[in-house]
Amino acid sequence: MTRYAAETSVSQDRSRAEIEATLKRYGATSFMYASEPTAAMIGFRISDRMVKFVLPMPDPKSREFTHHSRGQRTPDAALKAWEQAGRQRWRALALVIKAKLEAVAAGITTIEDEFLAHTVLPDGSTVGQFMQPQLAIAYEQGSMPTTLLLGGPA
Repeated sequence: MTRYAAETSVSQDRSRAEIEATLKRYGATSFMYASEPTAAMIGFRISDRMVKFVLPMPDPKSREFTHHSRGQRTPDAALKAWEQAGRQRWRALALVIKAKLEAVAAGITTIEDEFLAHTVLPDGSTVGQFMQPQLAIAYEQGSMPTTLLLGGPA
């Protein structure tokens, strides 16, 4: 199975700008961006909700970039493969956000449903981060928890 945009030449900056423009077109009133070596994050306000997506970035030292089927890659080839993986991830994020917003615009779903897992809670975590441990417990026990876990995600 090939990855969406695996061969893209669209830069990460251009994808980020496209995401920001798409969000504005669909009614977002704020946009922010941050990055570090292992992840990038975008955040925005839409329908009175703060939403954030954390985009894990590939590790340049990963074997998938440093090696190929015939052995070790040259440093330049490894860098090119790593940069390509970053571009692919940004294109995939742009696609996800655009698809969610178009589904809302078409009346298929709502902002709340599409972005629930990425909605920011008062402590800065997301609904998804808060609920994942509780969901795991519910499935393990085969029943709904009687109380919410306190303290949020670890």
